[in-house]
Amino acid sequence: MSIEVSASQALAAKALDYRAVRQDMISSNIANADTPYYRPRDIRFEDALAAESAKILNQGTPKLQMAQTNEAHLPLTDEKSSSRAKTFFRDGHMARNDGNSVDLDVETTEMSKNSIMFNALVGAMKKNSGIYKSVIDASSKIS
Repeated sequence: MSIEVSASQALAAKALDYRAVRQDMISSNIANADTPYYRPRDIRFEDALAAESAKILNQGTPKLQMAQTNEAHLPLTDEKSSSRAKTFFRDGHMARNDGNSVDLDVETTEMSKNSIMFNALVGAMKKNSGIYKSVIDASSKIS
């Protein structure tokens, strides 16, 4: 359980979660490089983070609620408000004879980019917490 000091820290924590999910997906793609008919999967990181940002910063648009005319009807589910990131198949590469379209060059490049962004987020969060720590230390010396 973590305590969020600000909305930006909560957003950075969610970004770390999405980066970790993306890392797992890329690892799965690499692990299935020899699986026949496997298609590489990915998430739309920017879309997921934009939706999370709107939710955290309360920038959502007002929604018209749908009326449920009968108790037996299934309740409406809003896919956009879901905290799960949307996955998609990253196609566009030539499939091999076995139908597999995983390109190891693309996957390792995406993994490297994702790792760099993950480490940058961790560094930013450490720096942010260091600022709060220095403010607390300075205020304790004043009294």
